Amino acid sequence: MVRLVRPAGAGRGAGLGAGEDAGEEVEEGGERWTCALVNNMPDTAFVDTEEQFLGLLDGASGHQTISVRLHTLEKVPRGEKAAARIAAGYLPLAQLRGDPPDALVVTGSNPLETRIEDEPYWADLVDLLSWGRDHVSTMLLSCLSAHAALVAFDGLERRRLKAKCTGVFGQVAETAHPLVAGLVPPIVLPHSRLNTVEADDLRGAGYDVALHSDAVGWSVATKMVDRARVVVMQGHPEYGRASLLREYQRDARRYVRHERDEVPRLPIDCVGPEDQAGLADLHQRVTGGERDPALVEAFGFDQAGARAPWPWRTMAVRLYKNWLAGIPKRSD
Repeated sequence: MVRLVRPAGAGRGAGLGAGEDAGEEVEEGGERWTCALVNNMPDTAFVDTEEQFLGLLDGASGHQTISVRLHTLEKVPRGEKAAARIAAGYLPLAQLRGDPPDALVVTGSNPLETRIEDEPYWADLVDLLSWGRDHVSTMLLSCLSAHAALVAFDGLERRRLKAKCTGVFGQVAETAHPLVAGLVPPIVLPHSRLNTVEADDLRGAGYDVALHSDAVGWSVATKMVDRARVVVMQGHPEYGRASLLREYQRDARRYVRHERDEVPRLPIDCVGPEDQAGLADLHQRVTGGERDPALVEAFGFDQAGARAPWPWRTMAVRLYKNWLAGIPKRSD
């Protein structure tokens, strides 16, 4: 189970927990693992991302306790609401250096620049990752933070895709890899990204691929980097059943409101069979010239999201359980 370590003086409402005990005070020595979760997602996905990762850590830890401290990079642009949530429930990133956790989880972020090195938080992100490889047992890096590590540690540049990679894709598991122990086929995993690093380049840099897709390339890979076992993920096992559909709704809204001219990409297999035809029809009308906000607002996104299947959830919990099991026990 997850227990949150909150800022001194924070009330019980600070942050959102994953499970009944989330947010409670942690007794010294009462946890099996300590984890720092650095949430760098933009405001529109900030709370969802927090809940997704906490929920997955909660499911993977089972009856053992994992204490989680929430952090974020200061230079990720924030609005008033997200800033207030951070002030109430997040700890200063500088506290990591005085009390390193067993595990460091760093989320992706919204790519604002063509070159990852030009992101406003680039220097701070590289500094965090460089510190982590010397001071924690393991780092789990998602999407943009994974690509950042591959640039910083291995000089592997990401490549911009011709179109957004979004949907649920079948996976091939490398059965000898400890992260996929106990995974039962068929295995699927969501992807949502604008960039990629080639699998051949990844393997050439010494990474062991655990999961990959014939359709969209590698999803999960690992490598020892100095002290830390680094897990890089292009896939999103933390996603909820409606995550891809919500992303499409956001992109479609921006398109029909002329906030952006990039045509939205319809995620593969993001809804159940009963909603596929209706969503496909909406997408065809929107991208076919009917840039009418009323079309998007009239579609039952919430209802379709609630009905959407979640075939990767069991696999995702097992993947994280295997990852946690590989963390050495701390001496008492």
